[in-house]
Order: sequence, then structure tokens, then C-alpha cells
Amino acid sequence: MLGEFRRTLDDRFRLSIPAELADPLSAEGSECILAKELPGCLSLWSAGQWSAKLEAGVQLVQSKMQLGRLEGKVEEVQRLGRLLSTRHKTVELAGRGRLLLPEGFREFLGVEAGGELMVVGAAICIELWRPDAWIKYLEERMPEFRTLFDGLSS
Repeated sequence: MLGEFRRTLDDRFRLSIPAELADPLSAEGSECILAKELPGCLSLWSAGQWSAKLEAGVQLVQSKMQLGRLEGKVEEVQRLGRLLSTRHKTVELAGRGRLLLPEGFREFLGVEAGGELMVVGAAICIELWRPDAWIKYLEERMPEFRTLFDGLSS
């Protein structure tokens, strides 16, 4: 899943995900997970891939709690729980890859009906960016591209 596409939200906050990005997700069914990532960015995952990743992390935290390794970290565990419970939501890709952005997620993204979004294939998921946040991210991260690519591909 690679590519960068400019899309417009309709008046009901629906977004059309390009087929080349939506098809791999919908191959596993219409259920996906929408997650808050960075200011101005959401990610869209296959439900199976997200569930496996989430369950592994939660099990690790639970086992650390049972072993007493998180003594004195009540505030951190509570903060994790708070963020975890509001970070993601199950959504469905409707016909032609249409996604309805839930209210709390569009507020986090900072978009209005009729506004533009960048739909970006991020190899393991799809990302939805507010255009100004995407440009800022690229300006900050593009100089690291060669080092990152070489490190991951060697």
C-alpha cells in the first residue's frame, strides 16, 4: 500500500479511499480500525492486523502489572488506559472504499466538511493527513529518508 492522493470530504464527512489502497484492506472484510496517530493524522488498519498488535501490547502490560513491575506507575497506566480507550474505533469501508469519519476523529484531524485530506499509503496501513500537517511532516522527515531506507533495507 503505497501512494499519495488528494481527496475531498463530502458534506457528510465521507472520504473516498483510492481502490489501490482500499482493496488490500477490504480483502479481509469491510471492518477496519481507525486510529489517532499524530496531530493532523489518522491511520486506517485491517481489523485483524490491529487486533493482533493491540492484544500483544495489552497482554505485556497486564503481565508486568501481575508481576509487580509497574508498582508506583499508576498514573502512567491510567494515562495509557485513557489514551487506549479513545485512540481507536472500528469503522467500515462502504462501497467504493468510502469511509465515514466519526466525530471525535474529525475533530482530532482538524477537518471540516468539504475540506481536503491527503490519503497516504504507509506500507502497513493507510494514513489520512490534513494537507498542512502532511507537508510539515515531509519537510521534517524527508532529509532522513536515505538513512531510514538504507537501515531498513540492508
